[in-house]
Amino acid sequence: MIDISESVMQFLLALIVVGPLIGAVAALLPAPPGLRGTSPDQAVLRHGVTVTGAILVAAIVLALGFDHDQPSKMQATTDISWIAALDVRIHLGVDGISLPLLVLTALLTFLCALYSYFRMPKGPSPKGFVALLLVLESGTLATFAVLDLVLFFLAFEMVLIPMYFLIARWGGSEGVTGGRQAAAWKFILYTLLGSVVMLLGLLLIGLNAGTFDMVALATDNGRGLSTSVQLIAVLAIGIGLAVKTPMWPLHSWLPDAHTAAPTVGSVLLAGVLLKMGTYGFVRIILPIAPDGMRTFAPYLAAFAVVGIIYGSLACLALAKQGAGGDLKRLIAYSSVGHMGFVLLGIATMTPTGVNGALFANIAHGLITGLLFFLVGAVKERYGSADLDTLAGATGAALYGRAPRLGGLLAFAAVASLGLPGLAGFWGEMLAMFGAFKPAEGLSRPAFLTFMVIAGFGTLLTAAYLLIVVRRVCMGAYPQEAFQEAPQEAREQAPQEGPTRPTAPAARFTDVQNYEFAAWTPLVALTVLAGLWPAVLLGLTDPVVQKLLAGGKS
Repeated sequence: MIDISESVMQFLLALIVVGPLIGAVAALLPAPPGLRGTSPDQAVLRHGVTVTGAILVAAIVLALGFDHDQPSKMQATTDISWIAALDVRIHLGVDGISLPLLVLTALLTFLCALYSYFRMPKGPSPKGFVALLLVLESGTLATFAVLDLVLFFLAFEMVLIPMYFLIARWGGSEGVTGGRQAAAWKFILYTLLGSVVMLLGLLLIGLNAGTFDMVALATDNGRGLSTSVQLIAVLAIGIGLAVKTPMWPLHSWLPDAHTAAPTVGSVLLAGVLLKMGTYGFVRIILPIAPDGMRTFAPYLAAFAVVGIIYGSLACLALAKQGAGGDLKRLIAYSSVGHMGFVLLGIATMTPTGVNGALFANIAHGLITGLLFFLVGAVKERYGSADLDTLAGATGAALYGRAPRLGGLLAFAAVASLGLPGLAGFWGEMLAMFGAFKPAEGLSRPAFLTFMVIAGFGTLLTAAYLLIVVRRVCMGAYPQEAFQEAPQEAREQAPQEGPTRPTAPAARFTDVQNYEFAAWTPLVALTVLAGLWPAVLLGLTDPVVQKLLAGGKS
C-alpha cells in the first residue's frame, strides 16, 4: 500500500463521485475536431471508455492509499454544511464496507464502456447512451460514499432514470410481455414506490434523532430512538431496500428488466444496482435501529429463504427441455436466490452472517456480471437466448463451436453454484454459519430451520446451473450426423422444442480480443476471492464488529 495524504484521498473520493457527472455533460457536447476519429459516434464511445477508465484508476489509487490497518475508521472524509436548517451535510467517506463496492462499481462500469466501444447496443445515438452510463455510475458510487441519510436517498434515486432509458431505448423485447417499454416502466414504478416508503422512514429517523448523519446515528446505536420509531423506520426503509435488492415477493420487476436490458445494462443492474439495497441494510438499518431490526429479523430471514427456493425452482422450470426458457431470464431469477443468501446473512445480526452477506455481495457482482456478459455474447451470435434454440439438435454445442466461450460459461456457472475455491462459495457458507448461531434474542430453532432450507437451495442451484451447462455447452447431436442417420433413427430420436426456431449450423467466431479484455478481470477476481477470502473479510470484519457493537471498535 502507498502513503497518500488525507487531502489527496478526499480529492480522489470527490472525483470518483463527481467525475462521471462531468463526463456525462461532456459526452453531450460536440467532440473537438482532433478527437473525433473516424466518426462522432466513435469519439463519444471512446470518451466513455476514457472517463470510466480514469474513475477506475482513481478508485484503485484510493484503495491503495486506504489505511488497511484501520478499516473501521472512516477515511477520505469530507463534511460540508449543505442545508443548515435541516442539518443536511455533504458528508462523504469510505471504510472497509464501502471500499470494495466502490472499486467493483468502477471496474464493472469501465468494462461495460469498453465492451460497448466495440459492440454498441442497437438504439439511438451513442451520445445519450454514454451520458446515461456515466450518470448511472455517479449515482451508484455516490450511494456507497455518502454518509448523510438525505444524500443517500438522492443518490439511491439518481440511478433510476438512467437505467429506465437504457432498458427502454437500447434494450430488446424478446421474451418480455409488453416489450422493453413495459419492462422499463415496471422497473421504475416498483423502485419509485419502494423509495417513497423508504424516504418516510429516513425522515422519521432523522427528525426524531435530530441528525441525518449516518456516522453519528450508528454510534448512537438507536439509543436516541424509541422502540416504536425503530419498528416503523425499519419496516419503511426495509421495504424500499428490499425492492431494490430484490427480496421475494417484491422481485417481479427484475426478470423483465434483465431480459429486456442490453447486455451492459444487465451487467450493471445485477453487478452493482442490486447491491445498493443490501448495502443500505448493513449501513443504515443494522446499526441505527437495532431493536427494530431484531424484531423483523426472523421475517426477513423467512422471506430470504423463500426467495432462495423460489428463485431456484423458477430457474429449474426455465431450464427444462421444451419450456422455451430465456437464458437471460434464468440468470435474473438466479439473482433472486443469490441475494436471498445475502439477506439471510444480514438477518442473523452476527459478525459471521453479516460478513458472509458482504462477501456474497461482491462475489455475486463479479460472477453474475460475467454471466450476463457471456449470455449477451451467446445471444449476439445466435440471435436468441432461448434455451431450446441453443440446445437444439443443430450442432449448436458451445464446446464444439466456440470452445473458449463454452469454457467461460461453464466456469461462471460453477462459480455461481458455489464451488469451493471460487468466490461464490464463501459468502453462502458464512451466511449459513451465521444462521446456525444467530444473535442473542433471535430464535435459534427458527434460524436452524432457515439454514436447512438454504442448504437445500444450494442443491437446487447446482441442479439448474449444471442443466444449463449440459444443454448449452454440450448441446445435442450435430445436425449433419442427425441428417445422415437412417429414417427410423430420425423418427425415434428425441426432439427438443420442435416448434422453436433453430440456430444456424455454421461455425461462428469464438471469444474476441475485446471480450477477453472485458471478461478476464472478472474471472481473475473470482478466482482470487475464492482462494484468498481474507482480502475482503479483512476489510469488512472490523467494520461489521464496530457497527454491531454500536460504533465502538
